[in-house]
Amino acid sequence: MTKHLESSFVNLLEENQNILHKICSLYTDDKEAHKDLFQEMVIQLWRSYPKFTGDSKFSTWAYRVCLNTAISLYRNRKKTISTVEWDCSLHYIRYEEYDPQYEERLKHLYISVRRLNDIEKAIVYMYLEDKGYQEIAITLGITEGNARVKMNRIKAKLKNILNQKGGL
Repeated sequence: MTKHLESSFVNLLEENQNILHKICSLYTDDKEAHKDLFQEMVIQLWRSYPKFTGDSKFSTWAYRVCLNTAISLYRNRKKTISTVEWDCSLHYIRYEEYDPQYEERLKHLYISVRRLNDIEKAIVYMYLEDKGYQEIAITLGITEGNARVKMNRIKAKLKNILNQKGGL
């Protein structure tokens, strides 16, 4: 790949890396698994980047690639993620840790969300990121109406889960 394409990818990834972190938090339980999934998502984004046409925002495209990566990896409940060789220049991406206090506040919510199925998790994540139903629908390949119905059902399900645990 050209240096320009590589530089563009690194800049976009740095601007949007919270997408990856938050998806990792939904699909992993510990720091090592978080880092492994983060790396796998970066690899999948890098592999797919030459096909990114810009028809949608980079963040929307990244959601789709990363959610598909997380869902496919954790649907099979693989214990390890296979590694691949990748261009060492990608090591220049700054990896920023989450603020521990912020993580603690979200911990209870993530525990409850983990009890949802894979598609429900993806919808909740995008909803919490203030994504509109149209963007959720496009990202997941469903209709906007279906996204709204699913979100209403998920809210009821989460309310039930949180009530069983005594709330947040």
